[in-house]
Amino acid sequence: MAVEKQIPSGGESVLRFEDVTFHYTENKPILQEANFVIRKGSKLTLMGQNGSGKSTLFSLITGERKIDEGRIVIGPDLHIAIAKQFIPHTQWDMAVREFLELPFKEKIYDIDKRAKKIFSAVELSVSLDFPIKQLSGGQKGRLLIAQALIQDPDILLLDEPTNNLDKAGIKLLTEFMQEYTGTVIVISHDEAFLNSFTHGVIYINPQNYQVEQYVGNYYKVVADIKDRIEREQRANAQLEKEIQGNKDKVNFFAHKGGKMRKLAAKLKDEVEELEDSKVEVRKEDRTIKPFTIKCQEEIGSVIVKFEKVEVLHDGKPVKRNVEIELRKGDKLHIIGPNGIGKTTLLEKIAKRIEKGVEVAEGITIGYYRQDFSTLDFNKSAYQELAHVLKKLDDHLLRSTAASMLLGGEQLASKIGLLSEGQKGLLMFAYLRLLQPGLLILDEPTNHINFRHIPVIAEALRKYEGPMIVVSHVHEFVKDIGITQTLDLGKL
Repeated sequence: MAVEKQIPSGGESVLRFEDVTFHYTENKPILQEANFVIRKGSKLTLMGQNGSGKSTLFSLITGERKIDEGRIVIGPDLHIAIAKQFIPHTQWDMAVREFLELPFKEKIYDIDKRAKKIFSAVELSVSLDFPIKQLSGGQKGRLLIAQALIQDPDILLLDEPTNNLDKAGIKLLTEFMQEYTGTVIVISHDEAFLNSFTHGVIYINPQNYQVEQYVGNYYKVVADIKDRIEREQRANAQLEKEIQGNKDKVNFFAHKGGKMRKLAAKLKDEVEELEDSKVEVRKEDRTIKPFTIKCQEEIGSVIVKFEKVEVLHDGKPVKRNVEIELRKGDKLHIIGPNGIGKTTLLEKIAKRIEKGVEVAEGITIGYYRQDFSTLDFNKSAYQELAHVLKKLDDHLLRSTAASMLLGGEQLASKIGLLSEGQKGLLMFAYLRLLQPGLLILDEPTNHINFRHIPVIAEALRKYEGPMIVVSHVHEFVKDIGITQTLDLGKL
């Protein structure tokens, strides 16, 4: 029922779950008598379907949430630090120094000295007096990692650490992870990043709420899990064939008399035993269905016209001249280093307040923010999707959500209680119902399961309206069919 400190057996085990049970709510189990062991120096990936409880498991390890039953055993005098997915809006008014001090129970008098060393490691160049709300998405991402590292942890937990990092930031983090000698568990959808350092995988099975452990690099483990799923499916198919054959015999013999009727009863028992032998196919194998985002009708010729944009150089805003026009089918990729102002530019365009960028009158803008703050976290997912529709169509709403793996339980939940991956899928359901005349997408692959990304890329490639996108995922950008690129770093 509690987190306990204990001397690890042989000095190897630093973290152990013993028959841990946890329910997020009464009807939402996450773990059921789960057991696993983390060894000193291990570099592991935590895998699981969107909403399976990966971030929740981290919160159990840190003690932020309390387990229902069982024990979490942590080695003696070991410190755990976590770099979460994002900095909550409630902390955006803090100065950088104040944010770095948050995890410490006592006053740290050499925080500036520690910060200088850690900032050098993560290549973050900001003043400790700088307000967080003025940092770029990439700078916030580096600050989250810095906050964890400044604690000098024995066990490091990283929750989607590559989100919001540019190419240089991901390269830096990859090199850090390869050289890091401590124990680390990482949640990420960046396959190449994970495969560069991982020793194995911890997998949350959404069918039985158990935790499975696999040894090997990331690609090998993913292949092993895929092979296991295929074996289960083949075994189920064979069982189904045998079950159907016995059912046919039962139906035939049941209408006969004497011994034939007894044989039918025996075969019926065998059918029930075979049904019990079937293995439920993992939800992890499910991928969102191919979909389309319809474009607003009659949007005209030139939808967006760029004449000037504001960028940040050494933290100071400057205006730069550009000449870009976006028409139907145009897809503009905005690139540049972290801190140059990409997210700010997208937000101002979406709000139609960027002087020098004009969006045509009457155009409905579909804006995918990387922090999902365009959604009302206090509303249910159903309420938010219903708000998009001019006339409520329950069947359309539910079928659209279901194709994005959002069922009745998720639709009834407050958006703030959904996982980040589920919020991402909800945003795409929202855009489908909205049918915008302009798509503005800020890092739309962040938090999204890698299985879904090719499906999303194909939908965006087929979108007939203009699109403005910021993304650091090269393969995704290539697949959506970019027609123009604006490099803010060269302005």
